[in-house]
Amino acid sequence: MADQKKGSTMARRKQEIQLQQEIETQEEWEDIMSKEGLYVIDVYQEWCGPCSGLIANLKRLKNELGDDLLHFAIAKADTIDALEKYRGHCQPCFLFYAGGMLVAVIRGANSPMVMRTVTEQLQQEHRVIDGAAERKEIKDPYISMVDNMSNDADEDEEEAEDESKKEVTVAVIKPDAVKAGKVDEIIEDIKAHGIEILKQEERLMTEDEAKNIYTHLQDEDFFNDLITFMTSGPSHILVLTKGRTGENIINEFRDLIGPTSVEDAKEKQPESLRAKHGEKTFMNALHGSSSDDQAMRELAFFFPDFAIPASEGKPKLQRTLALIRPDAFKLHKDEVMQMINEAGFKVALQKEMSLTKEMAEDFYREHEGQEYFNELTTRMSSGPLMALGLAREDAVEGWRSMLGPKELDKAKEESPDSLRAKFALEDVAINQFHGSDSEAAAQKELDFFFPVQQTIAVIKPDALGTKDEIIEKVHDAGFKIAARKETTLSREIAEEFYSDHKDKDYYNDLVEHMSSGPTMFMVLSREDAVDGWRSLIGPTDPEKAKEESPDSLRALYGGDILKNAVHGSSNVDQAKTTIQKIFGDLKFTPEGLLITDEAEMQEQEEKSEEKTEEAGEEAQQKTEGEEQKGDVESPKEEQAETKEQEAEQAKTEEDKPKEEEKPTEEAKPTEEEKPKEEEKAPEEPPKTEEEAKPEEAKTEEETPKEEQKTEEAPKEEEKTEEAPKEEEKKEEEVKQEEETPKPTEEAKPEGGEETKTEEPEQKAEEPKTEEETKPEEAKPEEAKAEGEEEKKEETKTEGEGAA
Repeated sequence: MADQKKGSTMARRKQEIQLQQEIETQEEWEDIMSKEGLYVIDVYQEWCGPCSGLIANLKRLKNELGDDLLHFAIAKADTIDALEKYRGHCQPCFLFYAGGMLVAVIRGANSPMVMRTVTEQLQQEHRVIDGAAERKEIKDPYISMVDNMSNDADEDEEEAEDESKKEVTVAVIKPDAVKAGKVDEIIEDIKAHGIEILKQEERLMTEDEAKNIYTHLQDEDFFNDLITFMTSGPSHILVLTKGRTGENIINEFRDLIGPTSVEDAKEKQPESLRAKHGEKTFMNALHGSSSDDQAMRELAFFFPDFAIPASEGKPKLQRTLALIRPDAFKLHKDEVMQMINEAGFKVALQKEMSLTKEMAEDFYREHEGQEYFNELTTRMSSGPLMALGLAREDAVEGWRSMLGPKELDKAKEESPDSLRAKFALEDVAINQFHGSDSEAAAQKELDFFFPVQQTIAVIKPDALGTKDEIIEKVHDAGFKIAARKETTLSREIAEEFYSDHKDKDYYNDLVEHMSSGPTMFMVLSREDAVDGWRSLIGPTDPEKAKEESPDSLRALYGGDILKNAVHGSSNVDQAKTTIQKIFGDLKFTPEGLLITDEAEMQEQEEKSEEKTEEAGEEAQQKTEGEEQKGDVESPKEEQAETKEQEAEQAKTEEDKPKEEEKPTEEAKPTEEEKPKEEEKAPEEPPKTEEEAKPEEAKTEEETPKEEQKTEEAPKEEEKTEEAPKEEEKKEEEVKQEEETPKPTEEAKPEGGEETKTEEPEQKAEEPKTEEETKPEEAKPEEAKAEGEEEKKEETKTEGEGAA
């Protein structure tokens, strides 16, 4: 049976060769261009082959017409210079040449149109030969358009770049899935993976169309059965893309539909579309383009007029912080992570950790004072949680949209499918998730959970040849290379570098390998750098890495456990120690960049000090806030205190004019409040002198003027020395007292006894005392300059009191 099929295939090919002349060189092309007659030329490329779907129709037409002017040919564009512009296009193309002139063009395997055009152009060619008509040469419209586009691109390359098209793929939901009513379910599955449907239609394929689509399978034994199946009922055709550019959509969709064999799909990829909806062999529910060329050919076949949308350029990714709080992390971690992945988020950072109560309060300090604050921080510190750095074009809004409203009642009512509504706990008012509310907040919060760290990265001798590729992947993963050094380790340094492995069986082999050639050391900076680098390099054994993390560096570049391409520190302390060993003392900016000079280091220290001061100010403000809060809680005390302050202020305002007008009377209210015993005290001179001294000293200690305090000590000494001579000099002192203003008036606010004793004499000298007392009160700094004069005056005053 198989031999018979092979025989029929060979016979079919032989008939095709007899029907169509093969043209593969420029010379052969020029030869047929010089001949008379109508040539119908099927232009093809090696990767897709000529259009075989129309062979039977062309043969039948040739036999029916029996015209020697009609010739069929196939021309290989890959090797014919005249057809260079037809390279890279996948749509079937038929060129009609008469007498070396292009007279008609048909694109697509449109059999009726081809047949009609052959008949019309053959009749026209007969009229030309008979002299009844002239040939009308045309230009291929598509090639003309391409030429114009090419010219425009040459004039403005940047504009051409802006007009680059998205990548697309063609999907076919086959007749078995359409008949089973699975179209809507499959489309929902496709959309759930973030794939966009640009165009779709239901279509019943003809036999020629099916053969054209599956021409690459025409040598397979099941080819005829496949064509019969594809024409047995309508198919659903879709044009797909994804994101701003459509990058990698072809491979991504083929991964989604799974292996061609339904049995393999169910075993290896049970979640694939073919595993879910396929039946057997080629009845596997879906077809997807296998390459960009095939996608373009299928697109031109099914939707010849479809315009591929322009690429929007590479997306600008956002990052946001996502927290799965302890209760949800304990109960629903896997389900939530699956939903995050299905929503198209990339998990750029991930950490399982526990917060102390203080850490939770610090993170949520802006909520302090709210009635839910204590419960929130208590639950946040009740057990392990998951902190995630999510990346997507609209990460901030996208994640908050998934979360739903903060208030659980509102979330359940308005967004019942949101995470907060779906995973809410009974009798718990706190929702189970957190998301940053802006890009700025996201960066601040990411810094809290994923502070910038440094780690050591080593490209071993066996992988140094691929260092450029590895470094590119380092940058793609968001790392900054703060420092790097390429060197060949001596055996001694290698032994020291791997001293932690000294008791291992492989130690000597490891040391020998690490000292066998150049090694590159790098200091990498990034949030959570240590864990991030270890995640990027993958498991120690490259074979295990290929299974568990096929995109990791050890899976891609490692050979075996010893020669596994790269090395990374296992924790922060080890990273610091290794950096010290290899690079010495290095300092880094908060952003993770290397500080290279003293000026820059000093600048960073100043910034650090400023941050410390700001933290202190924040703490002070927080304390003041707490005091204000305490005041709010005691409104009666606050009102009483406020009234008291207002009364004091009013009194001060009333006293100000009095002070300006009558400085002598400034101390009088104090004097009037004194008990009668103190008012009579000056009548006993010996006793008044002794009592006035300690009272005056005490009053001056209480005053805020330090100058007056300094002056009182010598005054008291002078008082003591001149006490015995006071009676003898009384008349002389009275005279001087009349001529000179008394310092007693300066001390009036502090000493009541002496002021009252001298009251009659003060009235006589009052205008002069006011002028001198006022500037002395306004300018205490002049007190020192007048020190000696004041001492003398004080002595006189005390002498009078003694008398």
